[in-house]
Amino acid sequence: MKHSEFVLALFDLDNTLLAGDSDYEWAQFLIDRGVLDRDTHEQKNRLFYEQYQAGTLDIFEFLAFQLAPLAGQPRARLDEWHAAFMRERIEPLINPAAAALVKLHRDAGHTCAIVTATNEFVTAPIARVFGVEHLIATELEQRDGTFSGKPAGTPAFREGKVVRLEQWLASRGGWQAVADSWFYSDSANDLPLLERVHHPIAVDPDERLRGVASTRGWPILALQTKAGAAGGGA
Repeated sequence: MKHSEFVLALFDLDNTLLAGDSDYEWAQFLIDRGVLDRDTHEQKNRLFYEQYQAGTLDIFEFLAFQLAPLAGQPRARLDEWHAAFMRERIEPLINPAAAALVKLHRDAGHTCAIVTATNEFVTAPIARVFGVEHLIATELEQRDGTFSGKPAGTPAFREGKVVRLEQWLASRGGWQAVADSWFYSDSANDLPLLERVHHPIAVDPDERLRGVASTRGWPILALQTKAGAAGGGA
């Protein structure tokens, strides 16, 4: 079956569309509710963030840490928490310039997708707020309808973003059906996917990505001033 060509617009989420990191904000939300111990969690999270910035993060070690609070929680409780999380933590991080960028691609008829290492439970409602139909995020293992605290399949991190995107594209004709493509990201960890698209765009980039973008002549876009501390997600 021949697939029609389409134009693809891909967006990283944390510190790209959001003026902050949704993984970090979710942990802070749980700390505020007494689900996590602040000192213990923040000490570990700081170490993971340093590894993330240095490009040495072990994504499976990080996910074991980050997904543990979801394990065994009733879904109704998690959904109640998430609704409050959106109001308190995420809505203040949505910059009009980022929303306008997504709308620009949607209005042009481009197929839009958020590609993020942050897990699907945290990010699916955020994608809906941006009006992005497709989400390629780290998937979660479930047992008897509850999260196990482990990822399922390939995490959408570094080269894993390319793997997961290509799995998603397989039913749409693969890369050969993509007539044109953009990817917007703030992080050098996303270089594998930035190097794969037609138009790599560095958005408020970290130091390593700014250097690469400057050397290669990639556009550098300023969407927002980043909020406070960031977490280890991408």
